[in-house]
Amino acid sequence: MPRIALPIALPTPALIPALAAAVTIAGLAAASPAAAAAPATVASPAVTSPAVASPAAASPTVAPDPGGVTLTGADVKRARTRNVQLPAWKIAVRYALDKQGTPYVWGGTSTSGYDCSGLMLRAYQAAGIELPRVAAAQYGAFSRKIAWEDLRPGDLVFFHGLGHVGMISRPGHMVHAPRTGDVVKEERLDAGRRSSFVGAVRPDPKGVKRWAHIRELRQAPPPAMPVATTL
Repeated sequence: MPRIALPIALPTPALIPALAAAVTIAGLAAASPAAAAAPATVASPAVTSPAVASPAAASPTVAPDPGGVTLTGADVKRARTRNVQLPAWKIAVRYALDKQGTPYVWGGTSTSGYDCSGLMLRAYQAAGIELPRVAAAQYGAFSRKIAWEDLRPGDLVFFHGLGHVGMISRPGHMVHAPRTGDVVKEERLDAGRRSSFVGAVRPDPKGVKRWAHIRELRQAPPPAMPVATTL
């Protein structure tokens, strides 16, 4: 039989790359529908970067200073008031109370023994105030007299016609050297003392206001303080 030649239209050279791309895509779609649906991505090569240590890991742990000093609220209060001078009456009261147990010695003015006015003499002398030697002269040395209802710590109180003197140590109490055979001690101001009371004087009137200011400072709450360490 004779051969019949059919005319075949060949693609032009410009269409060959497009047809090749279409065939490739069709082949991929036939092999994997999921792959055909997902967009093609190009995997980048893995890049190894040098390890960078975090600041916490890089910083060494600092041990606490064993020589550190912690300041407490009480330390702050002492620091704020240590240079404030105590009033004379406060010093005198402390002096007299510290001598409790010392024997009474008539005419005594030392730690080996005191009489009533000798104890007052040395107590206020320790505070920088000079008093006369005997009780009657101590009473007469101050023009201002203090009533029983107005007694305050540090006041000198006189009894038995100015024959005996003591010092108010706290409200309702006095410290004194009572009599032969007894010792310096603090006693309550009872009705018997009230009946023999002659009068009182205040050797340090300005000290009362000054001490009130100091007490106000000490009662104030201490400020918050950080922990300080010595270098």
